Amino acid sequence: MPTYNYKCNQCEIEFSIFQGINDIKVNNCPKCDSSESTERMITGGTGMIFKGDGFYITDYVKNKDNKEKKLKDNKEKKLKDNKGNKNEQS
Repeated sequence: MPTYNYKCNQCEIEFSIFQGINDIKVNNCPKCDSSESTERMITGGTGMIFKGDGFYITDYVKNKDNKEKKLKDNKEKKLKDNKGNKNEQS
C-alpha cells in the first residue's frame, strides 16, 4: 500500500498517511481537526525499495553472466555442427 502526503489548507501542516489506493481521501486534519480542508499532494515517489533477506545486487549479475555464457556456448556448438556438416558433404 502506498503512503500519501496531505496538506491542511487551514493550519498549513503536512502529514503522511499509509492507505490503500481505493481508500477514501482523508478530509480531517490531525492537528486542527478542520473538515474538508486537506488536500492530497502529488509527490515523486521513492521507487522500489527492497527490505529483508534475499535481495542482493549480485543475484542479478550472476543470472546475466549465466545467460551470456549459455548463448556463447550455443553459438560455438552451432559453428562446430555447421563445420562438421560441410566436411561430410564434400
